[in-house]
Amino acid sequence: QVQLVESGGGLVQAGGSLRLSCAASGRTVSTYAMGWFRQTPGKEREFVGVISRSGDSTSYADSVQGRITISIDNAKNTMYLQMNSLKPEDTAVYFCAMRDETGWGSWGQGTQVTVSS
Repeated sequence: QVQLVESGGGLVQAGGSLRLSCAASGRTVSTYAMGWFRQTPGKEREFVGVISRSGDSTSYADSVQGRITISIDNAKNTMYLQMNSLKPEDTAVYFCAMRDETGWGSWGQGTQVTVSS
């Protein structure tokens, strides 16, 4: 059974940076593509970005393009989300997910990111 645990969220001022981590167990991060999503109260979960299982291909939402980088560390079996130039509208709970044969089959519990203006 796959378990994903996010960490690294917190409070940061606008313009600042954060790096979120997603530690995987039960399956290696190189097995399937992995991604980041975010959600604010009353809104649907929003796609942030995805990384291929090899780690050499990424795709990001337009809203974060140029400000984020997703990477994986196979040795640590962990995916990262580096966020720079943060804006108040980036405030959300951030979730990591791993794809499988059915789609985004495994999710973490989420970590809160709050960006103050």
